[in-house]
Amino acid sequence: MNDASPLSPSVPPPRPESGEHHSLTVSDAQSGQRIDRLLAETLPGLSRSRIKALIEGGHLTCSGVLLREPAHVARTGMVFALTVPPAAPARPEAEHHDLPILFEDRDLIVIDKPAGLVVHPAPGNESGTLVNALLGHCGEDLEGIGGEKRPGIVHRLDKDTSGLMVAAKTPLAHQALSNAFAARTIDRAYLALAWGVLPAETEFDGPIGRDRRDRKRMAVVTGPTGKHALTRVRRLDLLHHAVSLVECRLATGRTHQIRVHLSHTGHPLLGDPVYLRRIPAAARALPTNARSAALDFPRQALHAARLGFTHPRTGEALLFTSEPPADFRALLTALQRED
Repeated sequence: MNDASPLSPSVPPPRPESGEHHSLTVSDAQSGQRIDRLLAETLPGLSRSRIKALIEGGHLTCSGVLLREPAHVARTGMVFALTVPPAAPARPEAEHHDLPILFEDRDLIVIDKPAGLVVHPAPGNESGTLVNALLGHCGEDLEGIGGEKRPGIVHRLDKDTSGLMVAAKTPLAHQALSNAFAARTIDRAYLALAWGVLPAETEFDGPIGRDRRDRKRMAVVTGPTGKHALTRVRRLDLLHHAVSLVECRLATGRTHQIRVHLSHTGHPLLGDPVYLRRIPAAARALPTNARSAALDFPRQALHAARLGFTHPRTGEALLFTSEPPADFRALLTALQRED
């Protein structure tokens, strides 16, 4: 048998002392399917991409013979054995920080992220992130995502956006929550303070992509680089005919979506360091103290206030709400004053 064959005649390596072992005997109804697709349907706790990586990594045998081709066609009577090795240690370092935890069980954790906390390690932010803190908090409770002992980040908030986030602790939760976000079945609402007078209710429907003039920014763009984005906005209060307190609901989840859509239509968020480039004309309508508070606010005035989803294991409908943090509330109080 040559190297091009998906089957290796060599005896597979010994099974590891720990890890998960799954076996499947192909039935008549399952015959003819790709093995990676068949295993993904049979093992709901593992994504198809994860199964593909396991197969290519030499963790699948067919009747005792090593199989490395995810597209191999299953036939009736074939006996497949898949080994899922123990999760490797996470690359980010575990750190111990106080986390505002609203809910936690074996599958997932919901936190109320403070403004200023970076979600994921990156160059310049290798430590002190939410992922570091979750590794320190969850420890051995993490089953591992994609073969690595780490939390599953299924959505993100910008560093200076506060509010609700959910992270997965198990592959089952990671897959289910990722699917729910992709299918847009997650209930999400944000509170924001935006310059100008927004309608009582409106929608912003504009494709978002990388800004061609500034790669650090996103923008509403035309052409193939733009991804469909829809934001629904409801005005909750109008302050001095200069600032709108709004609730934003995302029908899609693009990078900086709320910030981009509102700034594109002339209503950037108060304090936004990226999309607010000049003092808005609406600021002139504010009283002196309110204007100073609005112009000096050091971050985008955006808070993830509502998060609802179906629990991936129990099927229970979960809903969490969060009050804006102290700095947001203080700004709102200043804007509501008449002097």
